[in-house]
Amino acid sequence: MQKIITLKTDRKNGLYDITLKVHEVIKESKVKTGIASVYARGSTAAIMIQENWDQSVQNDVITLLNRLIPSGIWEHDHQDNNGDAHLKAGLVGASETIPVVDGNAGLSTWQNIFLCEFDGPRSQREVVITIIEDK
Repeated sequence: MQKIITLKTDRKNGLYDITLKVHEVIKESKVKTGIASVYARGSTAAIMIQENWDQSVQNDVITLLNRLIPSGIWEHDHQDNNGDAHLKAGLVGASETIPVVDGNAGLSTWQNIFLCEFDGPRSQREVVITIIEDK
């Protein structure tokens, strides 16, 4: 089963929790054992599994990436001024694979799934969720 979810982002750099949406797709698939592939469409967005206890870890991720990859100094900035967004997305990665265990995402207590926006705000970001059953 495959489903595309969309969301709106409201800042240049941010992490958006999509865990509940992924859970819904897994439930809808009725798969009990398998994998869920979560893939961000677009070369300036990424997918990350991270803690969601409070906003501090998400803020720290953005602070780290902004310090490692500052804006305004990249060759690609001459085209559309988002060289840092491409590099951040490439470093984090476009997808994550999550096990499906007993019909649920096999995440630990503190793990959540995030769309990482590095070139926002955007009126629409797409995430492709593919559920594959282990037979």
